[in-house]
Order: sequence, then C-alpha cells, then structure tokens
Amino acid sequence: MKLQPVGHVESPLTDRSSAPKQGDEGAPDAWIVFAPEYARAMAELAPGQDVLVLTWLDRADRSVLAVHPRSDAERPETGVFSTRSPDRPNPIGLHRVRIVEVDGARVRVADLEAIDGTPVVDVKPVLGAER
Repeated sequence: MKLQPVGHVESPLTDRSSAPKQGDEGAPDAWIVFAPEYARAMAELAPGQDVLVLTWLDRADRSVLAVHPRSDAERPETGVFSTRSPDRPNPIGLHRVRIVEVDGARVRVADLEAIDGTPVVDVKPVLGAER
C-alpha cells in the first residue's frame, strides 16, 4: 500500500501542545497547499464549501492503542478506535473544514487543527448534511 501526499498544511500551529483538540475549538485559519500536479483535482473547490480533509498525522505515536480521552486522566482508558486521538496505528486525520479562500494551488480553510507541515492525503466533499 502506498499513500501519496497531495499537499501540506501551512498553519500558525507549530506543535501539538498548542493545537486545539478539535477544529471548532479555536483553530486558526490555515492553508492547504496543493502540489502543482494536483491543480486540476482542486479546480472546483470554492469559498463557502465544507470539505473533509484527510491528513497523515506524521508526528503521531503509532504504537499507542489506548488513551485517556482528551488527555484527561479522570476518564477511563479507551481504545483509540473509539477516540479521535492522533496517536494510533495508522494516524489518519479527518477534519471537516470550511473553505474561506482559494488562491491558485492554495486553499485557506477554517477549523483545521492540524499543525504546520502536516501532509494532506486527500480532500473530499461533504455530502447531504448541513453544518
């Protein structure tokens, strides 16, 4: 299996400790910068659209199988497949964001809690549901 990044995140968030747990918990606007060869793939993306961004959480600990949700030691340890922990065997991030601006091969989005330099694996439209 081979995963090919299509771009990366440019964000003022530079480390996990400063990033919110979820995008709607105060994440600053960030840019998704697509590699030039994927320009056609992002051609119909437009401001106001909600999309799902899949990232590869490259700084995650892939050996973690259970966590205390939201890093709260008072909560019982829970298997990572029942949490949104970035630490997991295959650290794929899933982020619902709103497109704010499109500038060439760059897309500015709201509510993306990924840290600067995070590889972007894919972008998919949100279907059917209103935010």
